[in-house]
Amino acid sequence: MLKRRDGKREDWKRITKRAYAQSLIETEEFKGHVTLLHAIQVSHPLNVHYEKEHVCILDDGYMWLQQFPSNAHHAVTTMFDADGNIVQWYIDICLQSGFTNGSPWWEDLFLDIVLLPSGDMYIMDTDELEDALSQGVIDKKQYELAWGEVETLKAKISTGDFELIKLARHHKDTLMNVMNN
Repeated sequence: MLKRRDGKREDWKRITKRAYAQSLIETEEFKGHVTLLHAIQVSHPLNVHYEKEHVCILDDGYMWLQQFPSNAHHAVTTMFDADGNIVQWYIDICLQSGFTNGSPWWEDLFLDIVLLPSGDMYIMDTDELEDALSQGVIDKKQYELAWGEVETLKAKISTGDFELIKLARHHKDTLMNVMNN
């Protein structure tokens, strides 16, 4: 069974003081739900290590923007530091996303893409996808969907045609207005 992830992230205890906003956006460029989680205070920072870099993805004052485009097989989390700089984009490959009980969600298909502002890109959790297929958690069609989505997104990113990256700051500003009103 696929894990369903919740956009509100209310169960994340590392964030001790938070603000949150969400909105349905329907424009020519984007149709779907968008959330903004402001980690006003955290119990301890969250740092990740990639091949060449160490990146702090959560600390006091950080914001996580999540974009859930309708009818897509991905959701994007843009992580901003306390100064508003993007520290990374995290793209979850998903079977589907939706909106239930006042919150957006996605069904995780294991593969993820990490894109850093430097342009470095990492495909994550390939071992988890392989394990899910071998254990019958997903079928061959879902496996191929996950890899197909990764390849499509890699191509769009490399040509500068992945719109969600371009819309991240605008969506964050839009939700900051919601949060502050």
